[in-house]
Amino acid sequence: MELLAQVNGVIADGPMAGRPSLTTARDACEMILALSGTTNGRVAVEGFRALEKRTGQRLADLAEDHEGNRITFADTQARPVPVITSPEWSGSEHGGRRYTAFAINVERLKPWHTLTGRQHFFIDHDWMTELGEQLPTFRPPLNMQRISQDGPQPDGAAVEVRYLTPHSKWSIHSNYQDNQYMLSLSRGGPDVWMSVEDAESIGVKDNDWIEAYNRNGVVVARAVVSHRMPRGTVYMYHAKDRLVDVPLSEKSGRRGGIHNSLTRLVLKPTHLIGGYAQPVFRLQLLRPHRKPA
Repeated sequence: MELLAQVNGVIADGPMAGRPSLTTARDACEMILALSGTTNGRVAVEGFRALEKRTGQRLADLAEDHEGNRITFADTQARPVPVITSPEWSGSEHGGRRYTAFAINVERLKPWHTLTGRQHFFIDHDWMTELGEQLPTFRPPLNMQRISQDGPQPDGAAVEVRYLTPHSKWSIHSNYQDNQYMLSLSRGGPDVWMSVEDAESIGVKDNDWIEAYNRNGVVVARAVVSHRMPRGTVYMYHAKDRLVDVPLSEKSGRRGGIHNSLTRLVLKPTHLIGGYAQPVFRLQLLRPHRKPA
């Protein structure tokens, strides 16, 4: 709190007088960077020391060489900055290595966050038993078009496909997509991978602009026509920055969306299991802030 007060300044009056200011977006970013162990070495070391007491394993040395380091908002503006190994994540960047998930669990014997503390595939919760899903089970995808029956109708050359959003091939989330190196690795903006057969059926050639749409929204992207894609399925790798080279949609007249513009949340009863080791349900409600009368 003292550090944030120095960086952001403090609130002058009112019930929050003397507390660090969060009045601007930059102030909020500085707060996140100051409180996370991945960007504040002191927080990472303290977190690992607390974890050592719970697990009986040696862990703090993973971050001790960065205990005095802190990444600020100005640092992120200047260049990509490697983060600090932290108990917030299961990977380790200690010694300059690249991130590998669960490295701390495997190499330092930190228990997994499961009932057994080990990796396991069987969950004996009553709901899982009732639905026959104690073990990983294949369930065919729902036909959302048939269920809703109120989606937009094609108004030109169109093909109906299954839309998938796998993890990005070029980055984690949308960091620094707009620099020359990242733009050179792809099509310079959002793209959708589709099969040769689906592309030919609507007269689309590689690198043409296309619009993908359903009852949830619309996304505009370049077509990557590839023989590696099966007919009837398209990929839009997740988290491309929608601000880079995205035209207006002819269908909606608005800026052409992101990978999640076409998706929606579909809940299963098993998603609502709470307080049972790794299956944890949390309901988050958002409401407008209303000043007291």
